[in-house]
Amino acid sequence: MDITVQELKQRLDAGDQFVFLDVREPAEYAAFNLGATLIPLGNIPYAAYDQLDAHKENEIIIHCRSGARSGNAQRYLQQLGFTQVRNVTGGVLAWQDAFGGS
Repeated sequence: MDITVQELKQRLDAGDQFVFLDVREPAEYAAFNLGATLIPLGNIPYAAYDQLDAHKENEIIIHCRSGARSGNAQRYLQQLGFTQVRNVTGGVLAWQDAFGGS
C-alpha cells in the first residue's frame, strides 16, 4: 500500500510511530531530507536482516527521490515477510512540489 506526501506530513506532524526510511544515496540525503533513517537501496538486503528484522510486523514507510527506488525496497521487504511496508508516492519530488524545500 502506498502513502501520499500529504498523508505522510499529517502522520509526521501528529508524531505517529512508524519506521521511516530514506533509500536514496548519502549525497541526496545531505542535500535534502525528511528526517528518515538513511539506508541506501543497495544496503536494504543487509539492513533487512540487521536493522529491520525486529520490525517485520511494524509499519515501515519508505521514500526516495521519485518513488521508484522505494517501491523496489517495498517489494523486496514484502517478499521477506514484512507486513506493513508503505511507499511514499512521488517521493521527495512530490514533497517539494507540495510543501517546498530544495
